[in-house]
Amino acid sequence: MTDLETRAAAARPGVLRRAAPALLGYTAVRALGLAVLALWSEARGKSAYTLLTARWDSLWYTRVAELGYGYEVRLPNGDVHSNLAFFPLLPWLERLAAAVSPLSYADGGFVVSLLASLAAAWGIFAVADHLYGRRAGVCAVLLWAVLPVGVVQSMAYSESLFTALAAWALYAVLTGRWVTAGLLAGLAGLTRPVGLAVVAAVWAAGVAAFLRERSGASFVGDGSAVPGDGARGGGRAGPPPRAPRTGAPDGAPPRPRAPGVRLRRVSGMLLAPLGAAGYVLWVGQRTGDGPLGYLDVQAGWRNGFDGGYAFARFVAGRFTSFPSALAGIALLLGVALVIWLCVLCVRQHQPLPLLVYAGTVTALALCASSYFGSKPRLLMPAFPLLLPLALALARVRTRPLAAGLAAVAAASAAYGAFWLNGSGPP
Repeated sequence: MTDLETRAAAARPGVLRRAAPALLGYTAVRALGLAVLALWSEARGKSAYTLLTARWDSLWYTRVAELGYGYEVRLPNGDVHSNLAFFPLLPWLERLAAAVSPLSYADGGFVVSLLASLAAAWGIFAVADHLYGRRAGVCAVLLWAVLPVGVVQSMAYSESLFTALAAWALYAVLTGRWVTAGLLAGLAGLTRPVGLAVVAAVWAAGVAAFLRERSGASFVGDGSAVPGDGARGGGRAGPPPRAPRTGAPDGAPPRPRAPGVRLRRVSGMLLAPLGAAGYVLWVGQRTGDGPLGYLDVQAGWRNGFDGGYAFARFVAGRFTSFPSALAGIALLLGVALVIWLCVLCVRQHQPLPLLVYAGTVTALALCASSYFGSKPRLLMPAFPLLLPLALALARVRTRPLAAGLAAVAAASAAYGAFWLNGSGPP
């Protein structure tokens, strides 16, 4: 091999070795969650595997894989639940798994989610490590793993697949791999409606890069990276000792007018919306309702964007009696926590694509009139919100940090088992 090939071959295992603590920690947390779910479900006479693969949205995805689009359920109140509401990438992968193996469609969805959750954990680590160092990357992954709704990461749902595509698309933007970012954003747009957030992140970064080129501004020292000691505006941040890599928040290389950079950037921006736009236009053509046909499909599920009005009414309704008022207080605290994390991300000077992505995911989750019990899992892909907490935890000593995360992981596993054995869909 040439010198270059030797260095590349040596670098590949090094990348995996660097991410190994995060991936092993993530696997341990998810294994604990599945073990607790199995014991809890057995005690209630239920099948944990059925809960993970054959309830709620999982059934809709497997029906798409098996029967294709066109299946719908008409409810007594006149609502029409059509499987056109479910984007196609996960069903395609389920069908592929069933075609090349003895797995059923539901089995395929479970395997895809398990592998995608590992890919998502690796992508989250890659983003956090690139910006703030290895220790912060490990903490970010573990925080994502111990989320109260973390059990969804192991379900035959599309959240893990979407988060994996989104995380690696953002990493590609941050490292200047525009075509890769565009391709991954296109696939994310075929996975969930919130794929719009990834497209917005790619476009925001691309537009920012063009504006910087026109103004001739420097790419370093523009808020895209945090100083090595984590101090910014009075030393509020606290990343690990290793200084983060510097670079533009839009992922452009240090020489913005390098040959081919603009072409790759434009290509990535053009590729990014193709997945979401292609599926939405196809649904409109299939239903005969034109470009807005997908919105009509979502309306049949009583899903829409109302600026948070329906959610506000739902929260206000919790305060009509004392027991439910406790739930209302919990909801208000949860929303306040999310908003606080958004503010911290801005004060932390996160790169523009991360801010746009997390902000769009958060806005779509909180301001949609969808099933309110699903709000926590709809927020789960917004992993950049966890980075301020990851930076704080990265400064804690290893032993108390491990003990604290283990306790939170146990609580998350118990809550996930309780939640998944409940009556409503997560």
